[in-house]
Amino acid sequence: MPDQQAVAMRILLNGEPRDLVGPLSVAGLLQQLGLDGRTVAVELNRKVAKRVQYGATLIGDASEVEIVAFVGGGSGRGSELS
Repeated sequence: MPDQQAVAMRILLNGEPRDLVGPLSVAGLLQQLGLDGRTVAVELNRKVAKRVQYGATLIGDASEVEIVAFVGGGSGRGSELS
């Protein structure tokens, strides 16, 4: 299999332009950002990316990527539903 050529690309990441070197998968982007793929949700070009496919899902030039981190917390009290 031939080596893929590195290419410069610009994406929109959470609304901000970012220059990257591709090809780059969703998993590769998360790794570059120091994020754990198990604790975030990723939207690529307005579609939710499936976590099991992060490694195979490629981000292209001019892609729009939104990353949302899960945050735990709450009041610390038990459920008050009755």
